[in-house]
Amino acid sequence: MSGDLAIEVGKNALYMVMLISAPPLGLGLLVGVIVSVFQATTQIQEQTLAFIPKIVAVFVSIIIFGPWMLSLLLDYTQNLFLAIPQMIK
Repeated sequence: MSGDLAIEVGKNALYMVMLISAPPLGLGLLVGVIVSVFQATTQIQEQTLAFIPKIVAVFVSIIIFGPWMLSLLLDYTQNLFLAIPQMIK
């Protein structure tokens, strides 16, 4: 396995991690900003008010985007295993 191939596999793995983690992180970020604006406007400084909506949003995004994320990960893993003979040469 050459260095260029190892870098390509690593690059694809990092891209896959970013692609799979984007929906939960993005929705958590969006809900966090909305809750922060709500807290700033109402001057409610409750700590748990910031965490509970974000946790719920991340779980909902995993439920909604879970099948897509799983199929993407399975396709990537299957292609990686199928490419092992070409990598060994």
